Amino acid sequence: MTTTNQAIAGAAERLRSARLSHTPCAPVRELIDANDVHSAYAVQQLLTADRLAAGGHVVGRKIGLTSSAVQQQLGVDQPDFGVLFADMDASTSGINPALLLQPKVEAEVAFILGEDLDSPTLDLTRVKGAVESSWAALEIVDSRIVDWDIRFADTVADNGSAALFVIGDRLPDDVAPVDVSMSMTINGDVVSTGNGAACLGDPLKALLWLAQTARDLGQPLTAGQVILSGALGPMASLATGDRVEAGLYLAGEPVATVMTQVEAEDSE
Repeated sequence: MTTTNQAIAGAAERLRSARLSHTPCAPVRELIDANDVHSAYAVQQLLTADRLAAGGHVVGRKIGLTSSAVQQQLGVDQPDFGVLFADMDASTSGINPALLLQPKVEAEVAFILGEDLDSPTLDLTRVKGAVESSWAALEIVDSRIVDWDIRFADTVADNGSAALFVIGDRLPDDVAPVDVSMSMTINGDVVSTGNGAACLGDPLKALLWLAQTARDLGQPLTAGQVILSGALGPMASLATGDRVEAGLYLAGEPVATVMTQVEAEDSE
């Protein structure tokens, strides 16, 4: 095993142990370079293989770091992606705080694909045509790195800091995701605002970036997958008992909402 492979294996083991022990770990950039994209995704793939071996089922991907506000919050300057598993879908249940370490929430547009995106030539028109439907969504992100002390390689290795997701209302077919504005509240207080253009200029452009990247890695997006296209505004911290609601608006009129509740701790 080469030194590089040892570092990748060590980073995967550190994140694996953090997830299983429910204890945040030190940044993995101590083991792989903070900007080493190839090694970071290699760590992610090892951890994905773990979940698949344990019976996990992939249902889609999440795009991260698409909002300049979130990039500024985390000190990074490019998007990334992670893998969505079936057990991450909290659309029909509350958020179990026992599953999380240091969660945050962000409002997004989710896409459900109606076609595979494996063509050698992918452009915005092709990607838009592959979208079966668009939805208001919340992503609960959670870092296995202590105190969210992350750089690009840390979050990529940690599956894009993915944790859970919630799918809400479907957007009307005549509403373009880039045209929506967003307001998210926690317990009735506005904690984040933004718009479709905050997501790489257009959520569909974020989807195009992911489709090209996934294809080039030999893991193209496929029909039926859920794609979280990225934050429309800053993320906000979550606490036990919090109620989150996000609305998407067109010209000031609501077009779709999504909500969830963080369950209370067991009184026992």
